[in-house]
Amino acid sequence: MRSEEGGKPDTAVVRDALGVGVAVGLSGFAFGVTSAGSGLSLLQTCALSLLVFTGASQFALVGALAAGGNPLTAAAGAFFLGVRNAFYGLRLSQLLALPRAVRPFAAQWVIDETTAVALAQPTRRSVRIGFTVTGLSLYLLWNLTTFLGAAGAEAIGDTDAWGLDAAGPAVFLALLAPMLKTATERAVAGIAVLLGLGLLPVLPAGVPVLVAALAAPAVLYATGHRRADTARDASAGGSDEAPAGAVSGSPAGAHDDGSDGSGSDVSGDVR
Repeated sequence: MRSEEGGKPDTAVVRDALGVGVAVGLSGFAFGVTSAGSGLSLLQTCALSLLVFTGASQFALVGALAAGGNPLTAAAGAFFLGVRNAFYGLRLSQLLALPRAVRPFAAQWVIDETTAVALAQPTRRSVRIGFTVTGLSLYLLWNLTTFLGAAGAEAIGDTDAWGLDAAGPAVFLALLAPMLKTATERAVAGIAVLLGLGLLPVLPAGVPVLVAALAAPAVLYATGHRRADTARDASAGGSDEAPAGAVSGSPAGAHDDGSDGSGSDVSGDVR
C-alpha cells in the first residue's frame, strides 16, 4: 500500500519502526538490572522508565548514583542529556503537524529512536506512522523489560559481571554513529568523549557528563570563527581587485549621471 505519491508502503514503514522499537526496547532489561543494582527500588526504577523515558538520561542518572555521585549532580547530568529531545521536538512538530490536543502525549515519545525513524520518511503520512509505531512499541517494551530487569536483578547477581550496564550506552552509540555525517558533528562527538573519559578519574560522578556538553559550543565557536576569517579574507581579496573596476566604471558612471542627466546606462544596469 502506498498512500501518498512518492511515499513508502505503510507495511515497510511499520516493519522498519517495529525493528527499531523491539531492538532498543529489549535494552530496558539492562536498565532495570542496572537501576536495581545502583540501589533504586522497583517502584523508582519503573517510574523512571514511565515518566522520563529516555534511555541515555536514565542510564546516566543511575550510573552516577551507583558511582556514589551527588543526586543533584546526577540529575543535572541526566537533564542536560535530555535537553536534546527539545530540539528534536522543534523539528518533529513541523513534520508531524499533529492536532494541539495530541501534542502533549506525543512529546513523551520524542527521543532518539522515534526522531531517527521519522526523519527517514519521505511523506507526512509515513512520518506519522513511523513515529507512532516506533514510540508505541518502544514505550511498551522498554517499560515491560525495565520491570522484568529490576524484578529479576537479585537472581542475576553482579550486573557488572554480565556487562549489562554497557548494553544501553552501546545501543545509543549505535544509533548516534550514523548521524555524525559532518566534520563538525564528528568533532563535537570526539571532544565530548575525550572530555568525559579524561575527567572521569578526577571529577565526581556525573560532572564529566556536564563538562563534556561544553564540546558543542566550543566547536561551534571555533567553526564560526574560522568561517568569519574565511569570509573576511575573501572580502579583502575582492576589495584588492575592486579598484581597477571601480576606476573604470563607477566614477565614470557617476560623472555621466551628473553631467548629462540621461542616466540611461545606469537604469539598464539596475534592470
